Amino acid sequence: MSLEASDFADAAELKTAQWAQSEFKEKYRLIGTLSELLSGKEGDKVNLQRFALSLLLDDVLQIASQHLRMMSKGRYELVRKEERSKGNKASGLDLEILDTWNDKSRGVATLSGGESFMAALSLALGLSEVVQSYSGGIKLDTLFIDEGFGSLDQESLDLSIETLKQLQANGRSIGIISHVTELKEQMANRIDVVPSLTGSSAKVVFGN
Repeated sequence: MSLEASDFADAAELKTAQWAQSEFKEKYRLIGTLSELLSGKEGDKVNLQRFALSLLLDDVLQIASQHLRMMSKGRYELVRKEERSKGNKASGLDLEILDTWNDKSRGVATLSGGESFMAALSLALGLSEVVQSYSGGIKLDTLFIDEGFGSLDQESLDLSIETLKQLQANGRSIGIISHVTELKEQMANRIDVVPSLTGSSAKVVFGN
């Protein structure tokens, strides 16, 4: 059995192709693994976008927790859930509430209506302050809050109002839309909507 030159050429081409295929597989393994990590399919299931947002969220939660501690008399803080989510759910942006009375974290869904409102208000305040610090000169001087105060007990209502008054003292304009009588009585400057049989009218009230 004799081998011709073409047989050697074919063998060389096959070997070259096998080498190229091996090199391609190695590159694909590295790039594929990186792609799966960045897309959140592997590891902690946090893709690149959620990772970047989680860094911003940490800044928001740090400031929000300062407000929430004040409104909850030092009891609650907002934290980002570090534990990996179960199943195929993406991780990285879930929130928990830290109860400093027992040093345990639990889901924000376990908060009462009034507590949920205070947490939401704290997040809004934290977000506005972080946006200002990131925006390079843009100021968010006005904040409107639509309802939610009716779910607070008297002590929580007083603490929430005190927080808003401190923000106002620091130069913020705070607008509140509410039906809570106790809250209205503490607002020196307001617009009262007065209902009647012929329709509603607006009454502007200025404090002394």
